[in-house]
This record gives sequence, structure tokens and C-alpha cells, in this order.
Amino acid sequence: MATDGTGVLIRTVTDEEGAILEGWLGLLKAGGSLQTGRIREAELETQARTVLSLFRDALRSGGTDAGAEAYAGLRDTLGDISRSRAIQGFTPTDTANFVLSLKEPIFDALGRVSGQDASQVAAGTWSASKALDQLSLHTMEVFQQSREEVIGRQGEEIAELSTPVVRLWDGILALPLIGTLDSARTGVVMENLLQAIVDEEAEIAIIDITGVPTVDTLVAQHLLKAIAAARLMGADCIVSGIRPQIAQTMVHLGVELNVVSKATLADAFALALRRTGRVVVRKTPATADDARR
Repeated sequence: MATDGTGVLIRTVTDEEGAILEGWLGLLKAGGSLQTGRIREAELETQARTVLSLFRDALRSGGTDAGAEAYAGLRDTLGDISRSRAIQGFTPTDTANFVLSLKEPIFDALGRVSGQDASQVAAGTWSASKALDQLSLHTMEVFQQSREEVIGRQGEEIAELSTPVVRLWDGILALPLIGTLDSARTGVVMENLLQAIVDEEAEIAIIDITGVPTVDTLVAQHLLKAIAAARLMGADCIVSGIRPQIAQTMVHLGVELNVVSKATLADAFALALRRTGRVVVRKTPATADDARR
């Protein structure tokens, strides 16, 4: 007759809970969980004690199927821990080891409880591995999803920071672009540019692409969208910063921006000043005689 591994595991976790918790905390501390400074010892102990208690209760109610309803509370707790560690900057290895390191003290406890009965030890070990492996996978899935969300938010923040709209003069704005221009970033560019046009009542917007590494058909389409949106708001656009290599690439691809372009931002600014009826002149340096007068 096959040995009931689940029953052996439940008895072991119940009878040896204190020793299992002590051994687990020892492994977590030895593994460097506290050395990073991201988590305090009291918090780590609280997390371990809560998870082990929920694991014991889930075993009693739902067996070793970690996907069962009985494990919902434990999965939620592990999910909260994973999300917290993703935000705090823990590595995937640290997060996975939080669950996987529970195996060793449970295996040791199985040996103490089952004594010389190898079949009970083997059955309990298999049951423990089955449940803990599932919980570890769940932990890593939540961690990975949380990391992707953090990276996504950081990307959005970087996109906003890398598309500033600068007021060069009354009615003249400059939008220096740095990096690759994709669909998502085009939306940020449009929003920032159009809002600045409204706020400053701008007549001319200079889009400087000196920091854009390459301009292909797709990037040109994104630029045209931004230019068209600015024109609808009543502002003319000037594109500056087209380097010789980019100009050759655009000619080769047959890309036409259909907008006035200048090689440098200074040239574009000078043109914008002329269009708005302004002239910049060099002031004659004052002589010594002028200073004495």
C-alpha cells in the first residue's frame, strides 16, 4: 500500500513547526537576505512565520495542490512579498530562495519524524517538493510581473523627462528629442508640445532631432504626426539637427518631411526670430572713452 505523503508532511509540519521555522530563518540569514539592507530582521521573521503558518493550514485543508482554494491566502501573501521585493530591488534569485530554502528544514524534519521509515520520508519529501515548487513558481511569476510594471513606469518617466519643451523666446518653443522615437513616445511628445503651445501661445515650434540616432520611415511618420498636430494648434514647425548621415538615409529611403529644416538649432532659432519680426544684432563694445563719459 502506498504511503500517504500528504499525511506525513502535515504531521511533520505540525509537530516540527518551531524547528522548521528556526532552520528556515537560519538559511535565509545565511543566504544574505539581511546583508542587502533592504529588509529588517524583524520583518523577515514575520514574513517567514506567517508563510509557514499559512502553509501548515493550507496543507490541512487542501493537501499539496498549491493551486487549490485552500492556498489562496498563502498565494496572496507570497504575491505581496514578491511585489514588495520587486520594488525594493531584490534579485530574482533572492525572491525564489525565500520559498525554496524552506525545503531543507522540512526535509530534515521529515527525517526526524519518520525515523527509519524510508518510504514515509520519500513520500513526504515528494509531497513537500510538489507544493513548494508550485508556490515558488507563483512567487516568481508575481515578481516578474511586478518588475515589468516597475520598468514600464520608469520608461514612461524617462520618456517624459527626455522630451522637455523649452521656451526660447516669446512665441518660440524648442523640443529637443533624444533617443529613439517610437509610437508610445510620440504620444508623450505630442502631449507636451501641444500643451506648451497652448500655455505659451507659441507661433513657432522647433523640433530638434540632433539627439535622435537615426531617422527611418517610421521615425519620419512619427515626426509628421507631431508636426501636423502642432499646425492644427496654429504653430508652424521647423526641424533642426538633421546630420549629413541622416539626410543621406532619408533621401535613400525617399522620406520627405515636407517642413522647413535647418542643420542646427541656432539656424532654426534665427529663422524663427526672422519669421516673428525680430532681429538679433551684435552690440558694439564700449570703448574706454565711452566709459568715462
